[in-house]
Amino acid sequence: MALVWHGGRAVLMAGLMAGMAAQAARSEPVPPPGGTGAPMSLAALNQLEAGLWQLDVKGRSPRQICVADPISLVQVEHEQLGCSRFVIANDPKSSTVHYSCQGAGWGRTTVRVETPRTAVIQTQGISRNAPFDYTVEARRIGPCGAQSAARQR
Repeated sequence: MALVWHGGRAVLMAGLMAGMAAQAARSEPVPPPGGTGAPMSLAALNQLEAGLWQLDVKGRSPRQICVADPISLVQVEHEQLGCSRFVIANDPKSSTVHYSCQGAGWGRTTVRVETPRTAVIQTQGISRNAPFDYTVEARRIGPCGAQSAARQR
C-alpha cells in the first residue's frame, strides 16, 4: 500500500501498486529515461510494418507519420524522445505501456494489432497540463517518402 500526493491531496495507491508489481514479473526490460539502454521489444508491435502510417482520430484531421520503429505508436500524444516507459501488458495482439515525459506529461497507451498494417491505439493521460483520452485508427499507407523522412519517428 502506498500513499502518493497528487494535486495537493493524498491518494491511496494500493491496488495500482499491487497490479504493477504483478505485471513487473512478466514485463519486458525498459530503457531508462534519456533513450539509453536496450530498445524496448513488444510482441504485438513487433508485428507492425514500418512505413508511412495514417492516424485517424474522430473529430480531427488525419495525420501521417513516418514510422521507423512501431514502438513510436505508443507515444502518439507525446512525440519527444527521452520519456521513460513501463510495460504493463505484452501480449501477442495487444501491448499496454505507461510512459512519462519529464516536464511534458504522461500517458497510458494500449496498441491492439489487427493486421501488420492496421492497429487501434487507445491512449489517455496528461499533455500540456490537460487531460487527453482518445482512440486512433492507425493504418500503414505505404513506404516513407522523401517528404516524410524529415518527420520520421
